[in-house]
This record gives sequence, structure tokens and C-alpha cells, in this order.
Amino acid sequence: MNIDFMNLSRQYSEHKGEFLEAIEKVCQETAFSGGKFSEQFEKEWAEYIGVKYCIGVGSGTDAIFLVTKALGISEGDEVVVPADTFIASAWGAAYCKATPVFVDCDKDTWEIDVDAIENAITTNTKAIMAVHLYGQPCNITKIVELAQKHGIYVIEDCAQAHGARWNGRKVGAFGLAGCFSFYPGKNIGAFGEGGAITTNDKNLYEKVLALRNHGAYERYYHDMVGYNMRLDGIQGAVLSVKLAYLDEWNYKRNAIAVRYKDEIKNPRIKMQKIDDKAYSVYHIFEVEVDDKKQFINYMEQNGINCGQHYPVPCHLQKAFVSLGYKEGDIPIAEEHAKKCVSLPMFPEMRDEEITKVVEVCNAWSR
Repeated sequence: MNIDFMNLSRQYSEHKGEFLEAIEKVCQETAFSGGKFSEQFEKEWAEYIGVKYCIGVGSGTDAIFLVTKALGISEGDEVVVPADTFIASAWGAAYCKATPVFVDCDKDTWEIDVDAIENAITTNTKAIMAVHLYGQPCNITKIVELAQKHGIYVIEDCAQAHGARWNGRKVGAFGLAGCFSFYPGKNIGAFGEGGAITTNDKNLYEKVLALRNHGAYERYYHDMVGYNMRLDGIQGAVLSVKLAYLDEWNYKRNAIAVRYKDEIKNPRIKMQKIDDKAYSVYHIFEVEVDDKKQFINYMEQNGINCGQHYPVPCHLQKAFVSLGYKEGDIPIAEEHAKKCVSLPMFPEMRDEEITKVVEVCNAWSR
């Protein structure tokens, strides 16, 4: 029995009729670029997150960029970003010619370290990119308090945290804006690329709407340099179908996580600590091992495919070599990157597959 790290075909097979019916409606009405189906999903997603506004965009990266741009962040400004994250968290600052200032993570939760944020804030800091990594919310309460103290923005990167909650409230509703990705492998994924921005700020909402649509508040009247970053109608329709199942799928992810945490007894495998205030949706089930390469090879030999998220922290990526970071500057994130492995995690995993992962993990020795 081989076990995929992720398997999207099972979800498609289970809901194939609903997906094809939704796509057929889009095709019949030829509402392909933006339009009623995208707008319907925007309304549904805003209601689900608990905010007034949602703007569908072409990807999670688009979401981060458009929010950063709409806030007027530009050359000479700084945005605090965790070093342990997917690099798109830093693209908003980079695309706007601002400087991403990378900070460390907590040694146990692997979420952004609030103390490190405060130490990184300068007179040039304009925003904090609060990433809810692996599906677990970061300490967004303290981050918002810190931002208010210094008069800066909080942008939530919720690309891995669809439906995750902090103190009972869904992420994407705490900062000035929440940025979501609907990349196919996410907890709720499109049939291609997709993203969204959530906010309660009307001015930000209206500006992002214009920016994503060629800089036009009114069609053919372009008030600023804009972009073509709308959410496709087909993606909106597919996401509306999937939204009805998101909480159920997140519940199943939690059930798998419980089995992993309760049944994997190997002391060589370190689990992520989950904050008491957090409801994680386990987009990724991340662990640390001392010999990552050996562990991944061992798992593959036993028919289990694992992932790596992320083997090189952002500050050591070649894309940011001009910033002058070197090894040792952000030690916890660097150590985590050397040890991080992601176990198979998707809601359609079967009991026997979970059991095999547990048994193989427990049998691992060096």
C-alpha cells in the first residue's frame, strides 16, 4: 500500500457531480472572468470568515501584493515577515520595492515570535505580515496589540488556515486585511489558481477592487495603474461547492492529527505544539526529525510520501541575497528548516493509511 502525501482525486470523485454541475452553469452563462459566480463566492466567504467585505483575486500571492500596494507601502518602507513561511508571504513587500524584515519563530509552535517582531520594528516599519503557518493561528491578539502600540498595519497571511480560529474567531478577521490562497492543495482549493482578501475596511475594499481591475473604480476610467487579478467564474463556482464541506474536511484533518499525536510514540519525532487558544486546521502536519534525509528516504521505502515545508528559510533564499542575511542570523527558523518533514495529511485519508503512517513512524530508528 502506497500512501500519497496528498490526494486530490478522491475529493473530486466524491463530489464530481456537484463540481461539473457548477462548472456547467458558469459555461451556460459565459460568466468566466469575475461575474456572478465569483461575486457569490465573495459574499459566502465574507460571511464565513465574519467580515463585511471579500475580494476574489487570481491567487494568494495576488492578495498579499494588492493589500500591500493598496496600503501605500513602497520603497524605503519595511514589512516584518517570519523567516519560516512560504516565500509568497514576502512578495508583497518585494513587489512594492519595500524591504521584508525577517524574524524568527517560536521554538515549539513554529509560528512567528511576537518578541522578535517587536525587536524588529523601526521608524520605517509599516506592517506586520502575521502568517498562520501549517493551519495553526499565530498569536494574533498580541500581534494586533503590538501593531496598535506602534501605529502600523497587520496583514494576515491565511493561505494555510482556512477556517482556523483564535479564541473562537476565524483568522482573516483580526488584521486590517486577511489574505487567502485557494491553490488546489489548500484546505479549500480551486481547480487552478485563486485567492481572496477579507476586510472590514471600506476604503481598503474599494481600492483593492479598483487595483485588481486595471485601476478602475468605473469601467474604462482608470484612476491609477492597476492590474488584471480577478477571480475566475469557474473557480468561484467550484469554491462555493467546496465551502459547504470545509468545516467537515477540517474536522477530519483534526481527527487524523489526533491519531498522529496520540499514537506516534517515537521520541525522535517532535510534534508541533498547538496553542491553547488556537483551533488548527492542519493544512500541513509538520514534525521535526534529526536526520531529515534519512527519514524521508525511509518513509519512501515503506511506500509513504512526505513533504518538506520549507527546506530553506526566506532570509537565506537567493532571491533575497541583497538583504545581506547570513546563516545564524535567525537560528530557530534555520534549525527548523533542517529538520522539518510533513506527514501525509488530507481529509480523505483512510484508517488503514493513517495506521500505516503511525506504525512506520514508530518503527523508525537511526
